[in-house]
Amino acid sequence: MAESPTSAPQRLLLVTGLLGAGKTTALKVLEDLGWEVIDNFPVRLLGRLIDSADAPAADTPLAIGFDSRTRGFDPNKVIGLVKKLADRPDLEITTLFLDCAGSELERRYNETRRRHPLAQDLPAASGISAEREVMEPLRRWADLVISTTQFTSNDLQQAIRERFGESTAQGMTVSVSSFGFARGMPPIADLVFDMRFLDNPHWDPALRPQTGHDPAVANHIRQDPAWHEAFARFRDLVLLLLPRYQAQGKAYVNIAFGCTGGRHRSVFAAEQLAAALTEAGYNPGVLHRNLSARAADLIEGRPDPAHGRD
Repeated sequence: MAESPTSAPQRLLLVTGLLGAGKTTALKVLEDLGWEVIDNFPVRLLGRLIDSADAPAADTPLAIGFDSRTRGFDPNKVIGLVKKLADRPDLEITTLFLDCAGSELERRYNETRRRHPLAQDLPAASGISAEREVMEPLRRWADLVISTTQFTSNDLQQAIRERFGESTAQGMTVSVSSFGFARGMPPIADLVFDMRFLDNPHWDPALRPQTGHDPAVANHIRQDPAWHEAFARFRDLVLLLLPRYQAQGKAYVNIAFGCTGGRHRSVFAAEQLAAALTEAGYNPGVLHRNLSARAADLIEGRPDPAHGRD
């Protein structure tokens, strides 16, 4: 049963186009943006899907993918059905058509060595031409047509995010962590900053049992002549890169700070960056991998008698 006209309408995006033009890529991006996605759906059953008890919640946008291979496909019937559904106040329907030049589609089929479904024993160009004729009514009628002729896969992904991600994107998850090199590198890290160039608080007996959370350790690190300039550069680099990662659709960014044991310098640096990111409008998670580990000489190493530092 249709919802009350006062309810927010269900957003519905119909994604179609020429085979090889990028429908699968577009649907994957929509799914990452929080849309519920159904591919190869018989459009004639769309009304039943929307009115069924299992229909998506109104606050979850729905993307339906179909093409010339879909069972019972008839462009004119699809258009007629969607026109009727568009009159319903509980639905907000948009049709996206992905187009591409025939020469580029031929290149893609040759590159992947796949046979065009409508070509049978004929060259790919014959199948592309036949499909274009069948799909032309939908291309003319669609609300939005995107030509992917000059697009890489990444270009198409970005175009879909720009057009359909504004109100549904779940955002990028940023994590900041600390670790000790002596216990191994983190398995997943996009950016790693080595803090072992700083004076090591481990060699101060009063600071050794403390951690990067403690004020005395923080003061010790701040007094290192290299700290302020180095951290400012790390922070500015991260703030430069994060929006670019997000524009490329990266869902997770992991930033790791390492020192020898993972208890002093890396912990302090990770906390400082997390604070800077929070101030910049991000909501980073913070993890200190080796903070609970016992600081021992066999991990930190013994000081060189000639230098007194590791």
